[in-house]
Amino acid sequence: MPQEHDGLEVREAGDVDTPAVEAVVEGAFGDQGASVNDVMARLRGVEDMGVELVAVEDGDVVGCVALSRAWVDARERLVDVLVLSPLAVAPDRQGRGIGTALLEAVPAVAERLGAPLVFLEGAPEFYGRRGWEPASAHGLQRPSDRIPEPACQVLLLPGHEPWMTGRLVYPDVWWRLDLVGLRDPELAQVEETLTAR
Repeated sequence: MPQEHDGLEVREAGDVDTPAVEAVVEGAFGDQGASVNDVMARLRGVEDMGVELVAVEDGDVVGCVALSRAWVDARERLVDVLVLSPLAVAPDRQGRGIGTALLEAVPAVAERLGAPLVFLEGAPEFYGRRGWEPASAHGLQRPSDRIPEPACQVLLLPGHEPWMTGRLVYPDVWWRLDLVGLRDPELAQVEETLTAR
């Protein structure tokens, strides 16, 4: 599974990588880093973490991405899907394609895990250029109105079937830590930016 990108290795993370992953997340997310690391620890603890990938350069973990379990509440049945969060790159390594390399590794890993869909909350322009689409374009609903509709994005994988529509349902830990979507005043600012385009 390891992939090389101009000296950058992308591979699955092991327990030994956790301290380095936490340091990257704290650096990338600033004040929210501790909360993001908390949710990741809890997801690992209840086995809702599907897989974590790390980007390694010169022996150092410089980026990471996590895929955790979630569901689409379709009419026929619950569909097991994955949520991509977080995607983090060490601040001094940002803007060099590390995040893109991690994203490029996601489809094959998610497909191997049997997921028909991968979701994320993120900037439409950044992820749209990398193959992600608005979830609403495929009959998929965001788990909260506090996620601006364009920010709820999805990657369709070969296992996807047309009947797999409905609301995305996050595991309980995301709600307990209030990490679903945004709250005002940040939400209002993002919505204002989106409508100004």
